[in-house]
Amino acid sequence: MSLGNIYFILVRPQMGENIGSVARAIKNFNIRHLRIVNPRCNWPNQKALATSVGAKDILKSAKIYDSVEKSIEDLDIIFASSSRIRKVNKKIISVSNIKTKIKKGRNVGILFGPEASGLSNDEVSCANYLVKIPSSKKFSSLNLSHSAIIFCFEIFKHFSGKKIEYKTGYKSSVAKKSEVNNFLNFIVKGLDKKGFLQPDHKRQSMIRNINNIFHRLNLSEQEIRILLGIFSTLNEFNKKS
Repeated sequence: MSLGNIYFILVRPQMGENIGSVARAIKNFNIRHLRIVNPRCNWPNQKALATSVGAKDILKSAKIYDSVEKSIEDLDIIFASSSRIRKVNKKIISVSNIKTKIKKGRNVGILFGPEASGLSNDEVSCANYLVKIPSSKKFSSLNLSHSAIIFCFEIFKHFSGKKIEYKTGYKSSVAKKSEVNNFLNFIVKGLDKKGFLQPDHKRQSMIRNINNIFHRLNLSEQEIRILLGIFSTLNEFNKKS
């Protein structure tokens, strides 16, 4: 079971722009299969191509069907996106729980209805589950592509399996405590010359707070050098003025 078993199915989509945005969304998360049932905009659609940006290949390989039944006949489990609770005999789950219902070796279809009305009760009758995206009770309707990308994200997380970590390309090593302390000594000497650490009975408390600030920041060696340069320049500027 992989992302290659996931099929996004747009039922009677009205706007080419939304179809293109969905294509872009699913490609962002390594999902390749897009199916379209009775598009209500002209097809092929130039606006869809324009909004798909780098996902034109998804649109060009998309399959067009004239019924929901035909679009799902080779699939094993169907989820139907719905923004409202319906009076139908279907289990309703949150989109965050969709991963618990995806079974190994099964082909999975996810149905999305037209922008203005969503899926009809007849169209959701073929679904195993209705899936709702938690949102404001006062305004629960989401744009088609926004809804699709939330599904993509939840499914992608499931198939990624392991915790994803990112490493920065920043090269400078973390500054040694001795380097931070040398910088702080430089700062304190400058502040003493300017009479900032007054009155005397508050001096140590003020120094302690300054130490806490800079030790907490986890500064790099390069950042320490930059800060030294900044304060040295300001010191020279004040001497001249």
